[in-house]
Amino acid sequence: MRIKDLHLLTRFGEGWSFLYLEHCSIDKDHQAVEVVLQDGRVPVPCANLALLMLGPGVSITHAAVSVLADHGCLVVWCGEEGVRFYASGLGETRSAWNMLHQARAWADESAHMKVVRRLYQIRFEEQFSEDLSLRQIRGMEGARVRDAYARASRQYGVGWSGRSYRRDNWSSADPVNRALSCANACLYGICHAAIVSAGFSPALGFIHTGRMLSFVYDVADLYKADITIPIAFQEVAYGVDGLERRTRLACRNRFAEESLLKRIIPDIQNALMIPRRGKNAVSETTEEDLSPAGGLWEPGGGEVESGRNYGANEHVMEGDYGCPDDGAGI
Repeated sequence: MRIKDLHLLTRFGEGWSFLYLEHCSIDKDHQAVEVVLQDGRVPVPCANLALLMLGPGVSITHAAVSVLADHGCLVVWCGEEGVRFYASGLGETRSAWNMLHQARAWADESAHMKVVRRLYQIRFEEQFSEDLSLRQIRGMEGARVRDAYARASRQYGVGWSGRSYRRDNWSSADPVNRALSCANACLYGICHAAIVSAGFSPALGFIHTGRMLSFVYDVADLYKADITIPIAFQEVAYGVDGLERRTRLACRNRFAEESLLKRIIPDIQNALMIPRRGKNAVSETTEEDLSPAGGLWEPGGGEVESGRNYGANEHVMEGDYGCPDDGAGI
């Protein structure tokens, strides 16, 4: 079996969505992890887990993080109920092809605008006139979001006075805002896991900008009106006892029902105009791309092979890069 075949065995869209843990210890258990609680130990197979969210009071061993990384599970350290984000690990993709494609589209104003329009069109699930300005499109999206909140409010009989919560005073928000924040945190985590799993950058957003998770917000917005907004109002209608936990469980169930894991990467490819060569293709990755050092940049947008001593080439001029001690081939 080739390296490329091994790399493609685990597919993001075929995994489980997420697991949120707090006030426990996590250790390695063979090729899985084990959650140690006051009343016992719970083994957690991690081969198909997309995202592990670690809340307050969690300690995790180096061995557990290592086995999670080996299986391509994104580990996120977050605040209570998953609302605050502190740090994350690295996805399993070793090729930078998708990130480079994203960066080129982000840096080119014309291509950037095309991606913005495509993201909005995916949200609308329809094409709209090329004559519409970005300001007009934003106005249409704002009306759509207001309608989604109003529709959920009527459907579940839960009052709605606007989106508002304070990260430094979680309990001051009304129940529906707390449920929305909790549901969106789960959605952000899954979108973040998909983005890094496929080798994109979570920071290079097109609609959102200036934050390390800007692209996560771009992608998550594709699903809020259909998934997290109805879930939040539904769970508040059931009562406020255990609201955050029930919201997380409802999100996990809805993500499975909607096959969300199978939708995110194709939607990203659609927005970024990346051709898909097969059902689960996510990049132009080759076996050479998976080498430890990748390639070496060449003028004109090309690259040459890494891992070679170019000082041994009689055509290399004095002062050229590639000597054994410069680290270029390490």
